[in-house]
Amino acid sequence: MRIYGGLQPEDWRSWGRFTTYKSNVAELLRRELRPAQRIYCSPLVDPYQPAEAGEQMMPRIFDALLEAPPRVLTIQTRGPLILRDLDRLRALSLRTTLRVSFSITTNRDDIRKLYEPHCATIEQRLEVVRTLRDAGIETYATLAPLLPCDPEELAAIAIEASRRDLIGDALHIRATKRHGATTREAAFKIGAVHRHGDFLDASHQATVVEQIDAVARAAGFTFTTGPSGFARLAL
Repeated sequence: MRIYGGLQPEDWRSWGRFTTYKSNVAELLRRELRPAQRIYCSPLVDPYQPAEAGEQMMPRIFDALLEAPPRVLTIQTRGPLILRDLDRLRALSLRTTLRVSFSITTNRDDIRKLYEPHCATIEQRLEVVRTLRDAGIETYATLAPLLPCDPEELAAIAIEASRRDLIGDALHIRATKRHGATTREAAFKIGAVHRHGDFLDASHQATVVEQIDAVARAAGFTFTTGPSGFARLAL
């Protein structure tokens, strides 16, 4: 099967350069909602990418969910725009199991500028996690994809912000991910220019995971990686 999540094979070549959306998504959602459903929005495409500021799809989606709440709703993002919808999130949290998974990729903003130049700063992301947590939203700092970082400091600031278990994943490389999409070629090029090749090495990635896990355990939390980690968010 060469189509994944509605994408055609040629879409992968321009991944990150375009946005498509269904203007009638709320109406379509209303037809499909059932009380026993577990919805993960979205491990493939960030619902709070920049286009959402103008399109305002998520408020309409939340209104549909408030009318017929599923059993679990998980939102995956790295976009501070989620705070725009805080009132709806609070309302949903009273009617369903609501979790927010907020991506913190590194503790170094110079690294963020190289790999995620159009994304919010690390401190802005941490502040979003704190704000959601203080609003009573079950919020997780997800360390994915793990960019070059100080693993121990990254774990410490993520735990401080979320006060919850950590979930994460290393940069995908074919050596550890046999099937499906892996890290885009642009990231490999950036890593080569800035001598970050170790973060694309399976053995080094394993060491980073062990260091983060040690900090989490010392603080009384856990660090779970890969599909088993993210699956916990939809249980």
